[in-house]
Amino acid sequence: MILNCWIVDDEPLALSLLESYVNRVPFLKLTGKYSSAISAMQNITSEKVDVLFLDIQMPGINGMDFAYTISDNTRVIFTTAFSEYAIEGYRVNALDYLLKPFSFEDFMIAAKKALNWFEIKTKSGYDSERERSNVGIFVKSEYKYLHVLYKDIDYIEGLKDYVKIYTITDPKPILSLMSLKQLEEELPYDNFIRVHRSYIINMEKITSINKNRIIISNKEIPIGDTYRKQFMAIIDKR
Repeated sequence: MILNCWIVDDEPLALSLLESYVNRVPFLKLTGKYSSAISAMQNITSEKVDVLFLDIQMPGINGMDFAYTISDNTRVIFTTAFSEYAIEGYRVNALDYLLKPFSFEDFMIAAKKALNWFEIKTKSGYDSERERSNVGIFVKSEYKYLHVLYKDIDYIEGLKDYVKIYTITDPKPILSLMSLKQLEEELPYDNFIRVHRSYIINMEKITSINKNRIIISNKEIPIGDTYRKQFMAIIDKR
């Protein structure tokens, strides 16, 4: 699968760096390069843009305002030097948030998220992200690969080099040798969110929220200080 992408940044050096990153990724095709959101807005409605790498602080119209006008068929990855916009990035359903200066490895992780999103969308035949819950992920457990449906996952607990995946279909958690960060990058962004350094939850499975605790299937899951603002912003949006 080849994804058409645009890069928008008012800094020439940043624009050149992004272009060099895009050219190193085999599944990305650069079809637009703009130094302002205004110039990009004039063309985006008439062209197919799968992924938009978008700066935020730009003269005229900033990237965040531009993002609010973009179709859901275009996935936004913010590239900015300002971390304070991260929560608002979730409100516009951004796929990722790269904080400058970022490495090619960080860029590649974000690009793979975009590829994963479009592959799932194509295979499932749905336009809605929410309906992607009918798709699943393969995890290795006890020398075999298990296909775990997203909609069956309650929450995931990280234990150093292992994760425990708690589902509605098995009374015992699935134990897999992988990091919580690695699994976080594979899961659908709209349904799964990290709420603690040791926990990722399925937003659809929340029974209640009590102060600093989330209740899922009678399990109390703590909300970490680092993740509280992000989590509550998503709750408010929903």
